[in-house]
Amino acid sequence: MADSIELMWGNTQLLYNSDGHQIISLTLDQWTTSAFRSKSQHLFGRFDIDIKLVPKESAGTVTTIYMVTEGPWQYHDEIDLEFLGNTTGEPYTLHTNIYANGKGGREKQYRLWFDPTEDFNTYSIIWNPRMILILVNGIPIRRVKNQMKNDTPFPLFQPMRLYASIWNADQWATQGGRIKTDWNYTANACVPYNKSWICSQGSGDSSWFNQELDEEGKQKLKDVDDKNKIYDYCTDSRRFPDGYPSECASQ
Repeated sequence: MADSIELMWGNTQLLYNSDGHQIISLTLDQWTTSAFRSKSQHLFGRFDIDIKLVPKESAGTVTTIYMVTEGPWQYHDEIDLEFLGNTTGEPYTLHTNIYANGKGGREKQYRLWFDPTEDFNTYSIIWNPRMILILVNGIPIRRVKNQMKNDTPFPLFQPMRLYASIWNADQWATQGGRIKTDWNYTANACVPYNKSWICSQGSGDSSWFNQELDEEGKQKLKDVDDKNKIYDYCTDSRRFPDGYPSECASQ
């Protein structure tokens, strides 16, 4: 893992757990945030991030996983997962958003159905030319289809780098002045080369490149929508009084 990431700022450390596996520790205190990023940019891939989130009183903290391009900001692409802390005993909120060609505003939020602070859980992004799929412990929670044929922007041409960070969303005083999250990260992805991509070199499984949701996956996605989704821009009539965005009809 040390060969694939760059430690960026704050108290970010590479450690070993009791089983001898390497983990990344991100620490937040009253002086600084912390972050790391992938050394490589990728054009499509499967990215699995194991995270143990901030326990107990986490209100005001935001733990983020995001993939973002490095070109002009007005044309940037981004895949965003933000874990919003809460008061003790309340569930975490997972906030998701997608940007393509500088256009965002596609927020959906979910209440996690388990305690993400007790142990490591796996949060995955599958990004291929057909769709973006976000999974939690292998369960699909959000799919964004490529609808460029309907003039809806989709991240298709620009490579992205993966980032992870923890920061304060307000002036909340962290517990005892310091809190931390633990991470593990793997990528099975395409490396851009001369405006094209080279997929899964030396990685073996590239099934994600052509992956689509089967009927079982679609049912699991619907179950999460019904039970755990708490906000969907596609149903926000106050935000869109004149009609919802066109992509909402076939997500």
